[in-house]
Amino acid sequence: MSVAVILVAAGSGTRLGADRPKAFVRLAGRPLLRWALDQAFAVSGGHDLLRVVVVAPPDRLDETLALLAPHETELVRVVAGGAERSDSVNAGLGQLGDIAPDHVLIHDTARCLTPPAVFERVVAALEAGDGAVVPGLAVADTIKQVGPDGLVTHTPDRSGLRAVQTPQGFRLDVITAAHRHGRQATDDAALVEALGLPVRVVDGDPLAFKITDAGDLERAERLCAGAGVPR
Repeated sequence: MSVAVILVAAGSGTRLGADRPKAFVRLAGRPLLRWALDQAFAVSGGHDLLRVVVVAPPDRLDETLALLAPHETELVRVVAGGAERSDSVNAGLGQLGDIAPDHVLIHDTARCLTPPAVFERVVAALEAGDGAVVPGLAVADTIKQVGPDGLVTHTPDRSGLRAVQTPQGFRLDVITAAHRHGRQATDDAALVEALGLPVRVVDGDPLAFKITDAGDLERAERLCAGAGVPR
């Protein structure tokens, strides 16, 4: 089984309050993107990692390349991101036509503490035959659906709810078809769902949280300063 990894790293970091795009904000002395690159290169499990595509801010392509070690440059392609997340992923998919991997993992750079075991569970489900796989956590809080007037319209049964994370894994033909329609979504699995195709959920991990604001970054710094987060 051959795999490619797309790292979505084109976010502005506005909510983080940083003076640079989020992927270049430092965590424990290293840019978030460098953490995510290490995760991508660690993908293993009896298959070939054919390519890592970094979708970066258009004005940071050279800075992205500068983060690579010399032995990594042949495996990595860097491409400019688009206006929306789906545009950025589509740009990353456009870098895979010449290698045609069996499967594609799409990972948010902002989830840079995701443990290797989450990647392994996604890959294992793909190897078992699933065409689309996402990691997710059971929802602990009661969720309310609220209308535009601020009134509750529905309380879904939380036993069937999952907070979805990345990496999300797909068979190449599945994710290519999902993006062909030009729809926008906050995650790629939603585009697959729109085609009426099944999406498998495997166990995620609390460490795979998304660094969105300053509080998230502080939490990540505390975790890195303690035990259990590999450097």
